[in-house]
Amino acid sequence: MKQSEDSSLQSPATDIAQKTVYVILFSISFSHMLNDMMQSVIPSVYPMLKEKYQLSFSQIGLITFAFQLTASLLQPFVGIYTDKRPQPYSFVIGMFFTLAGIILLSQASGFYSILVAVSFVGVGSSVFHPESSKVAYYASGGRRGLAQSIFQLGGNFGSAIGPLLVAAVVVPRGQYYILWFMLAAFMGIFVLSRVGVWYRGFLSQAKGRAKTVEQNGLSRKTVVTSVIILLVLIFSKYFYMAGITSYLTFYLIEKFSLSVQQSQLYLFLFLISVAAGTLIGGPLGDRFGRKIIIWVSIVGAAPFTLILPYASLFWTGVLIVFIGFIMASAFSAILVYAQELMPGRVGMISGLFFGFAFGMGGLGSALLGKMADHTGIEFVYRVCAFLPLIGMVTAFLPDLRRKR
Repeated sequence: MKQSEDSSLQSPATDIAQKTVYVILFSISFSHMLNDMMQSVIPSVYPMLKEKYQLSFSQIGLITFAFQLTASLLQPFVGIYTDKRPQPYSFVIGMFFTLAGIILLSQASGFYSILVAVSFVGVGSSVFHPESSKVAYYASGGRRGLAQSIFQLGGNFGSAIGPLLVAAVVVPRGQYYILWFMLAAFMGIFVLSRVGVWYRGFLSQAKGRAKTVEQNGLSRKTVVTSVIILLVLIFSKYFYMAGITSYLTFYLIEKFSLSVQQSQLYLFLFLISVAAGTLIGGPLGDRFGRKIIIWVSIVGAAPFTLILPYASLFWTGVLIVFIGFIMASAFSAILVYAQELMPGRVGMISGLFFGFAFGMGGLGSALLGKMADHTGIEFVYRVCAFLPLIGMVTAFLPDLRRKR
């Protein structure tokens, strides 16, 4: 196969910059959709569980924190381990954990059993993301931003349709019907088993070839500083996103007197705009450079987030579309930028950034829930509106295109 000029050779794989393997990219994206669709069940059933078990906003925040904590802490360690010893079928094991969590959530009888259930789903996420993101990287053919966007699109689309399915199937019938999401887990196990076959073959072909690592010309200090800046950007993005995904339904119910099902439609509107923005960010980063995309996607959302707490119901719907679309374009660019900062540690970087994103989402949900109990949900949205302004630190990132 013809090799790309921008090839980067990784351990244990070697020449990854071959022809883009779209069947693998779309398979792993589809699996990501199923995985994140099942994860989205958790916040989608919050209103129902809150009413059924008389939960406070603080307890809702702790449930999210338990999920996000288990979904974040293990990911960097999984990434480090699989960088040294790739596990072609590890994401299948992750899907089994998620399946167990879904079953437990459908049978949960109170706050503590809900915590156990969501923790299983979190562990499944920790195992799924690092290796599946690495597969997308290896199948990219050098078009890394595009590959990560396709991978992320599946996850964001799954997060978007999950609340709709919950509104249609679970809310009218009750908690037990969460069991229907088992079908998604079984489908994911089948598809990931096939992806694992390709990944095992890829690793087998790569084994024994000479390894080199692309150099980016940056000092260790610059690399470490840049990674810290990227993590700060992840904090600002996911802290704000936690306020939307966990509490938008409560915000709309309280401020505009919507029903649970009506509020779920607005959450879907936000999440589908996130999916659309994700698809755009990666390819634009490949074309124009990742730094400019990171800059626009974080700071560019600030005018809309600042207006949102004061908008009418109609304009709230419009604004959350703009916010979701603009902010979503950041993650693929941030992740690939970080992978190019440390080209020999793809799994570790994927685990670190996915894990940190989940962790910030969980911490944000817990702290914002506590704040909502004391000040009201509308005040929370006024405070969070300023978070995208943190994106100004993007100015301190080096331009990797220039360095090359």
